[in-house]
Amino acid sequence: MKDAPLTQLNKINQIDLIFTRLDKANALSDLDPIIRDLRDGFCVDHMVYHWVNAKGAKLGVGTYSPDWVQRYLDKGYLRIDPVILGCAHHFHPVDWKNLDWTPKAARQFLSDAIEYGVGNQGLSIPIRGPQGQYALFSVSHNCSDDEWAAFITDNRRNLILLAHYFNKKVLEIEGDRMSDPRAHLSPRENEALTLLALGYNRAQVAQTMSISEHTLRAYIEGARHKLGAMNTVHAVACAITSGMIIV
Repeated sequence: MKDAPLTQLNKINQIDLIFTRLDKANALSDLDPIIRDLRDGFCVDHMVYHWVNAKGAKLGVGTYSPDWVQRYLDKGYLRIDPVILGCAHHFHPVDWKNLDWTPKAARQFLSDAIEYGVGNQGLSIPIRGPQGQYALFSVSHNCSDDEWAAFITDNRRNLILLAHYFNKKVLEIEGDRMSDPRAHLSPRENEALTLLALGYNRAQVAQTMSISEHTLRAYIEGARHKLGAMNTVHAVACAITSGMIIV
């Protein structure tokens, strides 16, 4: 990592101090310095919390550069980000190396992320809260596989505790505004999005569902409207990240 590792005693004291600071936080802006200090305390390049719901990533606190955040938004990376999509199927911490980076778009995304300083290693902790809330707490760094494995072994438990405590505080601060009632897809809307997520084209989906493409379009548009999605690809991504469909 960037500096000499903390002793276990120092690490425990620092985490206790962070818990105290989180307890006192009253606004989202109070969390920015806390997560920066967490990043520095764990000696990693980046630490990020972001809330993901049926309408996509809606809230984030972290240490990524503004250039990378803007690049991510401009490129529409939310719909292809293997971390967002892959972690939706997990309940335990996910090492980024274990996600599917084989699609060309995913490899390009990874190359772009490394170029913007995100790091070649990462760990994301999926968090599921009330009303279908789904959040990720991620740490990333540029280092060797052996260094990263040692870091995860030493810090996994503390990172999990911090991730859930951080999410608890965000829910207290922003929960009433952010936790909209979860959208409910009809069985046919769910089936249509599931088949699209599996790689079927529209004609194949219509044939599989024994409906016309015109009727299929109505199901897709209905699902898109309920999810607040910009287009069909976004609707599929939203349904996956919110756990409405499993592929």
